[in-house]
Amino acid sequence: MVHRMRYFLPLVFIGSLFTGSQLWSFKDFVMPKAEDAATYPSKDSHPEEKVTVAIDLYNSPPKDDIFNTHFGEHGILPVFLVITNAGDKPISVTKIQAQLVTANRSKLDDLSADDVMRRISHVNASSTNPGHAGTIPIPGLGKNKKGQQQMEELNRAKFSAFAVEPHSTQSGFLFFDVADVRSPVQGAHIYLVGVRDAGGSELMYFDIPVIPANTASTGN
Repeated sequence: MVHRMRYFLPLVFIGSLFTGSQLWSFKDFVMPKAEDAATYPSKDSHPEEKVTVAIDLYNSPPKDDIFNTHFGEHGILPVFLVITNAGDKPISVTKIQAQLVTANRSKLDDLSADDVMRRISHVNASSTNPGHAGTIPIPGLGKNKKGQQQMEELNRAKFSAFAVEPHSTQSGFLFFDVADVRSPVQGAHIYLVGVRDAGGSELMYFDIPVIPANTASTGN
């Protein structure tokens, strides 16, 4: 019996390691293919400048399956941002800022990748903006393989274009902290500012309604 236990315990230990590795199987993030922004239900167009901005929510299956991180479980709303430039000159999007304004007038700024990581790592915020953790470091991120993979996924997913060339489209994700917000989607709008033309002049803000057809089936 003693000899059996000597062999049995290592096998159990190895099996537990194998099972644990299956609990976090990380797949490479693949950005969704963006169509012309004018084809999305939730959009705002500036015909004179020939620029259209659209959004698409990724807060329910199967769409949110593209992420390894279950952002909804952490109160994070992923929003796919699509900008199409149908004009003949490039536009700059390096200084864009997005804000989600809910039906009850709660105003939520788009989070940086670091802010999202702090939120899903359960680091308390020190800012007056809910969910915005300022310069608080993320504990153990450098030694945490899962955390490193999540951060890499966020950096790949976040909207990071510098410009939108003529007759082309750029896309990427925005992330909003909606954990403590009642009905964050129904009747909400996303406002986008900071889009500039080739001469450096800022375009009027874009007001993109979050329409019911573009929301999750959870009734949020």
